[in-house]
Amino acid sequence: MTISVPDLCDDHPDDVRVLAPLFRNYGGITNFGGPVVTIKCFEDNSLVKAQGQVAGEGRVLVVDGGASSRRALLGDQIAAALAGNGWAGIIIFGYVRDVDALAATGLGIQAMGSIPVKTDKRGLGDLDVPVSFAGVTISPGEYLYADNNGIVVSAQALI
Repeated sequence: MTISVPDLCDDHPDDVRVLAPLFRNYGGITNFGGPVVTIKCFEDNSLVKAQGQVAGEGRVLVVDGGASSRRALLGDQIAAALAGNGWAGIIIFGYVRDVDALAATGLGIQAMGSIPVKTDKRGLGDLDVPVSFAGVTISPGEYLYADNNGIVVSAQALI
């Protein structure tokens, strides 16, 4: 399935909420979408790592990292685990590392930028809570679609 975010905006103008253009692609998959699972965390990717061990079933992990540029919430090992367990992609309101390895991963990855510093693992964060960033509130179970043009969210499946 090929996802075109501009086409989704044209075909469903009243159904999509468009995230502000703060993100860029880092993954080996550049267009992806699916039902949303959310995480809210700050400089601690314990919950992101834990989701890498869960069957993704084509879902998209949406991580509100508070836009912190001090720690990377995703690196090559967690990305490989997510891809291996069937996640479609991950959106991070924050930063990643290991960008060359991420580009070779069969996972859609969009984030704000890269920083080489890993997080502490303190087990902090919230799973499946509404998150708000880039001008949009995203709730678990909604649908997210992303490509090189941008990211949109909808209450229902559009594809």
